[in-house]
Amino acid sequence: MSQAASLFQKHEALLNDAVEAIQSRKFYTPYPEHPKAYGETGDEEGKTAFAKQMNEDFTELLQEGASGSVGDEVSPYLQLGLGVRYPSFTTTQLIEKAKGSSKVWAALSVQERAGILIESLEKVKSRFFEIAYATMHTTGQSFIMSFQASGPHANDRALEAITMGYMELTRFPQEVEWVKPMGKFDIKVDKNWKAIPKGISLVIGCSTFPTWNTVPGMYASLITGNPVIVKPHPKAILPIAIVIAELQKVLKEAGLPAEICQLAADASSAPITKELAEHPEVKLIDFTGSNVFGDYVESLPGKTVFTEKAGVNSCLIDSVKDITPVIQNISFAVSLYSGQMCTAPQNIFVSAEGVKTAEGHLSYEEVVKAISEGISGIAQHPKMGAGTLGGIQAEATYNRVQTAAGKGGKTLLASEKIANPEFENARVASPTLIELNADQKDIYQSECFGPIVYVIKTKNAEESLQLMKESAASKGAITCAAYTTDENLMGKIEDEMNSVFTPVSFNFTGAIFVNQHAAFSDFHVTGGNPAGNASFTNPDFINRRFVWVGNRWVN
Repeated sequence: MSQAASLFQKHEALLNDAVEAIQSRKFYTPYPEHPKAYGETGDEEGKTAFAKQMNEDFTELLQEGASGSVGDEVSPYLQLGLGVRYPSFTTTQLIEKAKGSSKVWAALSVQERAGILIESLEKVKSRFFEIAYATMHTTGQSFIMSFQASGPHANDRALEAITMGYMELTRFPQEVEWVKPMGKFDIKVDKNWKAIPKGISLVIGCSTFPTWNTVPGMYASLITGNPVIVKPHPKAILPIAIVIAELQKVLKEAGLPAEICQLAADASSAPITKELAEHPEVKLIDFTGSNVFGDYVESLPGKTVFTEKAGVNSCLIDSVKDITPVIQNISFAVSLYSGQMCTAPQNIFVSAEGVKTAEGHLSYEEVVKAISEGISGIAQHPKMGAGTLGGIQAEATYNRVQTAAGKGGKTLLASEKIANPEFENARVASPTLIELNADQKDIYQSECFGPIVYVIKTKNAEESLQLMKESAASKGAITCAAYTTDENLMGKIEDEMNSVFTPVSFNFTGAIFVNQHAAFSDFHVTGGNPAGNASFTNPDFINRRFVWVGNRWVN
């Protein structure tokens, strides 16, 4: 039995559980999100491993023939360069290595590929803490968010992609004897069907979620038989480099070329993304990032493209049972990781009529004051403020927050620098809250990435809904939050927002937030509006990576 086949046997039960989870859409994870599930010494070992890697060459990749080295990552907490240097390769080198490994990878059965890929996730699991510190010091996420997002949650999404690929590739029989009765005789034709991979896959990573946003496309292409080149953001390489290194080790142990999945690190001063994306041998592209570059990727001829771009996420407050937990939930949602999440709310719509509660009516002014106090209360909290906000990943984002008030509107809450007791040089800014009128669409119907929140005063809930729908249709939206106790309005919000392919989260309070999407249950991005053309992880995310080809013969 081959190493790949034995790995499938090793992980078959887990794969079957994941198949059941995808079909039932219930809670499932083989990777608990709490750090305590991964040993008492894991944290210290991970921190030490990360510290040792700083100012050193990253030597774990099994890619030969580097043309040089690159590395310009900067910690948002330390405001210092990490000093990690990665091997760099020319586009020609990367493409030729991918081509050279493509046939042997495509020749494996989906079962063999699944076994290898799941084994790589098990290896990655042993390095969750190290990946967490790498994520923390490249993205600005807090430690716990870095651990969860780049560790267990990323593994969940990777396993989901593997599982969906396994399901789609085993949907039909590989071969069959086809018999057509013709009366006195039968026509017999032997048939087989092959899932032919489309070719080299390029996965372009982002700076804020370097593994969570990268592994779905990476593993979706791999399970369907395509070699992959991962081009991370130059400011967030280390987390995904560790993941790829572990996968390459598993590939090598199975007697396969490590170059089935390659890291293509580059520097901000000498990017290679467009050169790779435009190369005729690259057939698949996954992209997470800005609208401008996403539109460019989508415009490339001859490519199958999967994008997650920017959207403008909204929140409507109409009526509630108790305003206090609602304000707490919204305030946390807009503050978490300083709004640097593609799922974070930006626009909060409140009617001039105010908000109904179980204990009476609140005026518009009272609601807006509560929102302002709620956001400020989190940012200024001595224990949870800095941890919730994390760090601002990019200087451009920090500058955008400082100038947001100058675009118009009334500043209700100015952004302030927040001290992080652990890192005195951390780049941290509290959210700014700006009041706008409904007709100031030129401001609030554009994504303002970072801790910038708009509260928009409307005539009534109907106008709020119309503006949210209009924004989602024209600018895109990944999430939408709504608070109402009116079942008729709830149904209307659901129908109207769903019609522009935007999911709605109703009446969230407590420990569940609109920002969060759960693997095996929630589809991340619908692919139906300008926020992106793909979804983690529906069948389309898999099926566009290969082509079914059938053959027939008569004996």
